[in-house]
Amino acid sequence: MSNARIASAAAVLVLAAGLTGCGSGDGTRAGGDAQHQRSATPPVRAVQDAYRTTVAAGTAKLTVTSTAEADGQTLTARGSGVADLKDGASRVTLASQGTTIEQRVLDGVVYQKPSGRQRGAVPGGRTWLKIDLRRLAAKGSAGQSRVSDPAEPVRYLRNVSSRNVTRLGEQTLDGTRTTHYRVSVPVSALSRGDAARARELRQQLGTSSLPVDLWLDGPGRLRRESVRLTLHPLKGRTPGRGNTTMVSTTVLRFSGFGTEAEVSAPPAQDTADVTDRLAEAGAARG
Repeated sequence: MSNARIASAAAVLVLAAGLTGCGSGDGTRAGGDAQHQRSATPPVRAVQDAYRTTVAAGTAKLTVTSTAEADGQTLTARGSGVADLKDGASRVTLASQGTTIEQRVLDGVVYQKPSGRQRGAVPGGRTWLKIDLRRLAAKGSAGQSRVSDPAEPVRYLRNVSSRNVTRLGEQTLDGTRTTHYRVSVPVSALSRGDAARARELRQQLGTSSLPVDLWLDGPGRLRRESVRLTLHPLKGRTPGRGNTTMVSTTVLRFSGFGTEAEVSAPPAQDTADVTDRLAEAGAARG
């Protein structure tokens, strides 16, 4: 399990945070009345409202921790940065096992600048990789699975039903009083309409849904999201490739609502567009 693979996985997971939402006025310590009102709200309503409330906030600081375990090895990637959650823009620095990746997301395009041993992964002597998410999705290849739509996990919150949400109680996180919810997310929600990918995910996970834990503050904004996946090997794959069970745990945290979150694209002459190469590689794996 290479360092590059883990760092890349963390980068993708940070994208999941990219459009979650943030805003003016941090309100770190929610008042007792607000928290009581939040706890009295039906769980499904609280989770559905979290989408609107968080996005309406505007901007925020974010951190991500991703741990992957496979072949007796455990690798951890950590990242921190800021996001403009209304526009879907974000700027994050990720680090894992001596490798650092600076990542920017702007107008549906992902830019990644690796350092250290991974610097040579950028073609043509450039310093930034460029991945156009819309173009990647339009190609309909398995390569889509390597770069996620930042808004996907949050958009799902708008459509949850009462049978999918459970309130687990109150908890204080970094000085902020929150309410903990567990949402059962269908695997199909992770595949963005790709039926083949959905079938593959169900086979790897061994289930048609997975639990996602959310912590909402007094005003109803998302403060933490935690996802744990156990991906089993698929039968018929080439021996030695994809035949190891991997367990990954990802935790996203939001704070500093209203922080400055200006994001700009790197100079065009410094970027190498790898969208087509990524799509072709995904198609070959498929």
